[in-house]
Amino acid sequence: MSFVTSPSGRRMKGYLPDYYETSRVMDSILQAQGAELDQLRVSLEETLQQFFVSSATWGLDAWEAELGIATVPDKPDDQRRAVIHAKLRGVGTVTVELLHSVASAYERGAVEVTQQPALYQFTVRFVDTLGTPPNLGDLQAAIEEIKPAHLQVVYQYKYFLLNQLHQTMTIKDLQTRKMTDFAPFIPVS
Repeated sequence: MSFVTSPSGRRMKGYLPDYYETSRVMDSILQAQGAELDQLRVSLEETLQQFFVSSATWGLDAWEAELGIATVPDKPDDQRRAVIHAKLRGVGTVTVELLHSVASAYERGAVEVTQQPALYQFTVRFVDTLGTPPNLGDLQAAIEEIKPAHLQVVYQYKYFLLNQLHQTMTIKDLQTRKMTDFAPFIPVS
C-alpha cells in the first residue's frame, strides 16, 4: 500500500522501477519531495498571477510603485486594479476615446464623454450607475492627471426621477431609498 498522497510524489513514483512499489522508505522520500514540488508549483502559479493586473494580489504594490501611484493597502483590490488599469490606459494624446477608455477601467465606469470646446470643458456622464459610482475619487484623479490643464471637467450622475417610477414602487420601497436616488442630472464639479 502506497503512502504517497502528494500529486508530484505519485507522478515521480510512476517513473521508478516496480520493486520500489512496497518500499516505505521510498514512499517517505517521494512524499517529502513531492510535497515540496507541489508547494513550488503553487508558488510559481501565484507569482505568475502577479504579472497581470487583473489577477494580481500581493503584486499590486509593485504595479503601483512602477506607475507612481500612491499605495493604499486598505483599499479593496478591485479598486486598486481599476486605478492601475486607468493609469496604463491614460497614455497618449487626450481624446474623447482616451477619456472613455480610462473611465471604463473603473467599476461601473460606462460613461459618455462630450466636448464643449467653446466653454473649454468636457462632460463625463455616468450612464450605468445610479448616484455616484464607487471609487469616484480615483477616477477623478486619473482624469485630472491626463486632461489638459486649460480644460474643465464636469461630472454628471444619473438618478431616478419620480415620474420615471410609473407606479412600480410602493411607498415602503420609496422609504428605503435615499433621496439622492430621485434627483435629476445635476452637474457636479
